[in-house]
Amino acid sequence: MISIDSVRPQLGAMAEDSDIATAAPLRGMAATFGRRDGSFAAGQEVPPGWHLAYFPDATPLSGLGEDGLPLERGVLPRMPLPRRMYAGVALTFHAPILVGDTLRRETEFTDVQLRKGSTGTLILATTTRRIYTPRGLALTEDTHSVFREAVPAGTKSGIPETEPPPAGMQFSRTITPDPVTLFRYSALTFNPHRIHYDRPYAMEQEGYPGLVVHGPFTQQCLLDLLRDNTSRRIAAFSLRARAPLFDIAPFTVVGRTIEADQVELFAVTPTGGIAIQARARLE
Repeated sequence: MISIDSVRPQLGAMAEDSDIATAAPLRGMAATFGRRDGSFAAGQEVPPGWHLAYFPDATPLSGLGEDGLPLERGVLPRMPLPRRMYAGVALTFHAPILVGDTLRRETEFTDVQLRKGSTGTLILATTTRRIYTPRGLALTEDTHSVFREAVPAGTKSGIPETEPPPAGMQFSRTITPDPVTLFRYSALTFNPHRIHYDRPYAMEQEGYPGLVVHGPFTQQCLLDLLRDNTSRRIAAFSLRARAPLFDIAPFTVVGRTIEADQVELFAVTPTGGIAIQARARLE
């Protein structure tokens, strides 16, 4: 019987760290996503979502588990389920982060829930991060992680089947993930999870059909698609992961305006189902 009674008392745990918004990681992001966003000179705005290249988790190798992830996950306590996956995010862009800014980040363990899903028992945990520049609060980020049961070696991981997105999408792009791109993104965000770069591990130990595309990678594809189809500032962006994507076939990202300041976006699996559904508010 899975219980989170030992986890709940740790809600509210907080940590603080700092970084500098340097240009080098931004050039790496531009190369990885095929972007031409400028020279990233001092004072230039960091594109929405690219803050993930900052505040790397510098856990030493001795502190990593078999899956490559840190055994101690910052403010997140150890969970009674072993497999951690990205479940979604809610971003509020209060003010720009500028190249050269000194950054301060607060991280808080803010929610935990026990649920039953189509693939078994799940634990959903939320961490809230607040990033400050010298001018004040720039970004609030609620990141949702899901913890799942282990998959016996040699068996397939359960992959949910999802419905297609609604008709009438106004803009779209095809994304072709490949091992080099996924490896670059892992390096840029200092993400050591082996499902993104170690194919034998992903397939034989985790039961996936190929390398798993990072949830935040797809998140960035959606943010960049939106940026390329509006001249307005993105004020808020939230998404929910519905099904994983893999490097074995291209996927698409699509979107449409649904209200004056609201846009909905989707990442769509090669078979046409929703992998990620997202919503953005524009100013």
